Amino acid sequence: MPFTGALEDRIAIRELMDTHAHGVMTRDADLWGSIWADDAFWDLPEYPDLGGFSGKDTIVAGWVESMNAYGLDDCTKPMIYFMQPGSIEVDGERAKAVAYTIEVYDDPSNGQRVQANGRYDDQLEKREGRWLFTRREYRIVNEIRSV
Repeated sequence: MPFTGALEDRIAIRELMDTHAHGVMTRDADLWGSIWADDAFWDLPEYPDLGGFSGKDTIVAGWVESMNAYGLDDCTKPMIYFMQPGSIEVDGERAKAVAYTIEVYDDPSNGQRVQANGRYDDQLEKREGRWLFTRREYRIVNEIRSV
């Protein structure tokens, strides 16, 4: 079953996903960083030059650096970014989730407009009454590049 556990926990996790997307759209590092546990890991296996980031501070610093390169119209506008849950499974103080992304940005290497869809496989923990991502792994599902 893709959605299990207490409704209030699933809503809180959904709001973390929404906060991630809103942080990207507004380029708000504090907001975007608020979703991560201090000891989290952000895995980007399809970007071997980046690999993964350990710890909230390192994760946020890596994200801030990427937001300097990924946007629209020579980064004068933020990338377009939406996230939708595919599943949220809560088991006590732990959860796993899948989230799908819709992204539109200009490739910093060549300026091509990219429309991409991605998938996050997530692990979360409820700490001090608050849900946080402890691990997120991102993979590209589909990419369409303008000519």
